[in-house]
Amino acid sequence: MAYPSRYSNLAEARRRFGARVDRVGPWLYRVDTLADAVVETIEEVGHGRGFRMLERALSHGISSVPDAPAAMLALFAELDDVPPWVDEEVLDRGGTVFLRSGVLGGIALGARSLVMGYASPGGNKPLVFSGRLVEHAARRLNETAKFVQAVSRPGGMRRFGEGFAITVKVRLMHAMVRRMILKSDRWDATKWGAPINQHDMAGTTLLFSLSVLDSLRTFGVKMTRDESDAYIQLWRYVGRISGVHHDLLPASEMDAWQLAYLIEQTMGEPDDDSRALVKALFEHPLTMAKTSAQRALAEKQVAFGFGIARGLIGDELADELAIPRNAFRYAVPAIRAIVTAAENLRIRSSWADRAAFVTGLRYWDRAIAIGLAGATAEFRLPERLAFV
Repeated sequence: MAYPSRYSNLAEARRRFGARVDRVGPWLYRVDTLADAVVETIEEVGHGRGFRMLERALSHGISSVPDAPAAMLALFAELDDVPPWVDEEVLDRGGTVFLRSGVLGGIALGARSLVMGYASPGGNKPLVFSGRLVEHAARRLNETAKFVQAVSRPGGMRRFGEGFAITVKVRLMHAMVRRMILKSDRWDATKWGAPINQHDMAGTTLLFSLSVLDSLRTFGVKMTRDESDAYIQLWRYVGRISGVHHDLLPASEMDAWQLAYLIEQTMGEPDDDSRALVKALFEHPLTMAKTSAQRALAEKQVAFGFGIARGLIGDELADELAIPRNAFRYAVPAIRAIVTAAENLRIRSSWADRAAFVTGLRYWDRAIAIGLAGATAEFRLPERLAFV
């Protein structure tokens, strides 16, 4: 089978990973057909009516939508079928790992997870076509934070939880973006595969799960094997609800690492789009500064973001992404020393552990409220793309 040209370094990858390379490769052409059928139906009935049907089905069940189209019935038949491996207590335990990390989890998301996603020269193309990051970098960052917070909260991924609903909406947003991209004549499947394909959807799940865990450990956060596996299970279920095929959802942290290494080996080097997206991500505070004092503060924020990102992803990839070198990269070891001391106290005291969780919850609530500045993250289906 011929793979898109983005799937590179295959000889070395086959030497390291064997037949798995050719089991993963075809997923670059496969998408989420259930979601695609739903957005096609929504376009037929109108966005307003279609989105109201979706909202009602998410809030009250698909049986509350008497005129639900066949495509929506099929989607909710899958969504309502909870896999036997899902344990709600385990999901909550996994979410606790993230929420109690507070600001460190936020840094991990922004300075590593998103950066690693943008580094993929094939996976970043749908975002480039949408134009949303460059135009609305801050809002996208805050929507991402809201999504991750919602799925991590206790009960968030239960059937009528907020995280579950947001995950479904994000799934359909991706399907609508894919639909609009494929209507254009600018998408080159021989280079990139299908837009927002199963391979890239699985990779995104790893960025929110495995990359976050690894970053938190780098910062000195301590977690048991049970806790880290619970976090992987949380994102295994988030991945399933977001439309990732079960064959691409790691069941353990070890499985996740194996898939992550394969993706990293075959994704190719960052391109100009990668560098532009990373630049937009970190430099958005400068676009919001209105006074000289605000600009001075924004410049420090930008430098800190670049420095921490370099400290988390390493010099080689940071250089490829044109992330400047500055002294803030040495903040990572300093943060680790402070966090390690605090963690040694937390793991010995149930009171300290509870306090860390409550403090983390408050951090996320406040950070999202400030970031959205009174607006709501609605996760509505896009009606146009900037570059299509």
